[in-house]
Amino acid sequence: MVTSASMYIDPATTTYIIQIATAVVVGAGTFFTIYWSKLKRAVKKKKEEEVEAISTDEINALHDGEKDVITADDLLADDDDDKE
Repeated sequence: MVTSASMYIDPATTTYIIQIATAVVVGAGTFFTIYWSKLKRAVKKKKEEEVEAISTDEINALHDGEKDVITADDLLADDDDDKE
């Protein structure tokens, strides 16, 4: 009758266990990275929604209906008018 037994783990089994542990660590890191970025994006989106948008009347007042594109020169001219 055998009273004690010894276990043997061959190198292939050890390598397989290491691969499983590595996959779990990489998978958990990927999972948390993806959901952390989604959480940050959701918080940032809420902050952006709180910012008041410029109304169309204000946009039309900037260029007086003369042109549809506001250029840097227009903005600089507005800054010069504010200084006076």
